[in-house]
Amino acid sequence: MAEEVNTVAPETVEAKAPKSKANKKSKRIVNAGAVHIQATFNNTIISVTDKAGGVLSASSAGANGFRGSKKGTAFAAGVAAEKALETAKKNHALNSVDVYVSGIGLGRDAAIRAISTVGIKIDSITDVTPIAHGGVRPKGERKP
Repeated sequence: MAEEVNTVAPETVEAKAPKSKANKKSKRIVNAGAVHIQATFNNTIISVTDKAGGVLSASSAGANGFRGSKKGTAFAAGVAAEKALETAKKNHALNSVDVYVSGIGLGRDAAIRAISTVGIKIDSITDVTPIAHGGVRPKGERKP
């Protein structure tokens, strides 16, 4: 006696369709944006955003392979700024920016110079470093 084997014809087997590219986020074209530079003594962080504040790309001295005290140098800040801005320029067609600088680290000026070397036009430079102005009331000051 021959046993019957349930086989499925190759035509009826459904192949898994590859995932559609509709799920992938499309790249936005942003002509004008903002660059936020946070320069501390230990590191420099660069964020490239659109005008509404949505981050397009970001980089830091530590993310570019600098370790220890080398992260706080001006050279490391320039490398970080170039990488962040090249990514934004390539992926989002960024061509002009407003620069906001915060902090007192060595990378302030080097990061701004790196923006112009990438070929992006700087519209304005604003220093947004917080400045102390008297502080809070000392404890126990108002006793007679």
